[in-house]
Amino acid sequence: MTKILDCTLRDGGYYTNWDFNSETVDAYIAAMNALPIDYLELGYRNNPSKEYMGKFGYCPVSVLKHIRENCTKKLDVMLNEKSTKPEDLDVLLKPIVGFVDMVRIAIDPKNFDRAVVLAKAVKSMGFEVGFNCMYMSKWQTEYPDFLTKLGVLDSFADLFCMVDSFGGVTPEDVTIITKTVREHTKCPIGFHGHNNLQLGLINTITAMRLNVDYVDATILGMGRGAGNLNMELLLTYLNAHDGLQVDFNVLGDVITAFTPLMEQYQWGTNLPYMLAGANRIPQKEVMDWVTNRIYSFNSIVRALENRKNNTADNAKYPYFESSKKFKKVIIVGGGNSVQEHLDGIKAFIDKDTALIFSTARHAALFADVDCLKYYALVGSESRRMAKNVRTENFKDYVILPPYPRTMGTEVPAFAESNTFELTDIEFINDYKDSSTTVAIQTALNICDGELYCIGYDGYPGSVLSEKEMALTHENKTIFEAVAAVIGKKLTSLTPSLYWELKVASVYQFI
Repeated sequence: MTKILDCTLRDGGYYTNWDFNSETVDAYIAAMNALPIDYLELGYRNNPSKEYMGKFGYCPVSVLKHIRENCTKKLDVMLNEKSTKPEDLDVLLKPIVGFVDMVRIAIDPKNFDRAVVLAKAVKSMGFEVGFNCMYMSKWQTEYPDFLTKLGVLDSFADLFCMVDSFGGVTPEDVTIITKTVREHTKCPIGFHGHNNLQLGLINTITAMRLNVDYVDATILGMGRGAGNLNMELLLTYLNAHDGLQVDFNVLGDVITAFTPLMEQYQWGTNLPYMLAGANRIPQKEVMDWVTNRIYSFNSIVRALENRKNNTADNAKYPYFESSKKFKKVIIVGGGNSVQEHLDGIKAFIDKDTALIFSTARHAALFADVDCLKYYALVGSESRRMAKNVRTENFKDYVILPPYPRTMGTEVPAFAESNTFELTDIEFINDYKDSSTTVAIQTALNICDGELYCIGYDGYPGSVLSEKEMALTHENKTIFEAVAAVIGKKLTSLTPSLYWELKVASVYQFI
């Protein structure tokens, strides 16, 4: 009978940085004890990293000991082959002997030979050893030699797991690839699916009907990018069709325990993940795009199309070279203070003033102001600009980041002939795709006097959302960088919570 492996804490950790509170973990372990699940994959054993990872990114001995004492199921942890050498195993695995039954190794097929050496060393320490081999949909086209090597696993491996890394395989693919793998190895076979195209269940059922030995799933489908097959869906199906005994009260309890995380992180498939799955594009990059506040679905889809077509960017525009300089340049942010102090701001503007909109949110408020306007266009700003800017007789300027742009290029049709791109971002090395960065670089290029900003209010209160915290850090970094270049803090004419700005009331100048 096919064994069921739950990898919620390991795969779900891509959303939580492998932090799960103790109450959630205890509820998870209690439920797993009562459900027909054979293995729990708790997380990674990793060498120290420069990036933050929570406890299940390292699975310290104290955590594994606590779970081992309270869990009746087999336990496993994962190693990343690309960052683990055989000489690391004394530190990574010796301390957890007796607490963990299996060690699975995530491998790129191109590193299969190297992974075999690592896996044999793991096996010699007394663990069951499994291969989680990525990029299943590319094996037959890009890694044909790798499949012929699988026979080496017969002498020592306990599992060879086929990983649909891109979430794009079909039941037909599962059938063909599983049969091909069986031709080359007698090692037990597993299947780990992703749900980009919502084929996780049918692909897993197909694998089970082909008598694979293991299948993976997670609670509520929690997992990288579009997520995995929902464990509750798999168990419900197997209960109805195969008579698998499931305590649905217990299953409901563990779903309840993870529901707050789902509400917070909102994993699951969407159009960008679907396109990534269909076109075999890595989930990590798309996950970063989807969670970025400035990238619209259109921009993500455009980036995916560019990637599919091996195109750096879908458009190229003339370089921005301005011979006109201004005595006053005002960068307009999206804060409510712009509207609150609009009369004072308009009184401050004269014909030797340029307005640069880092967002077009307030552009309509300045439609009657007679001065030159520039629009920094990044991410979803194209659509916002189209809504808030007069399209007839458009004579202002659209400014883009330097070519090529990460998400490709989208410009409103009415502004095509007045669109230019910066040759470079010179004042900062980070956040080059920020609309504020583009606005400030434009300002530096055209300013021959004083540089101001408005509408960078900051977020009040001590508790900020994750996106508010990210934007606050981004803006602080940008403001510090421009201050270093101009030799003083950028002056805000409206109230701001950013200490990196010098606040000087607009009313003192009118």
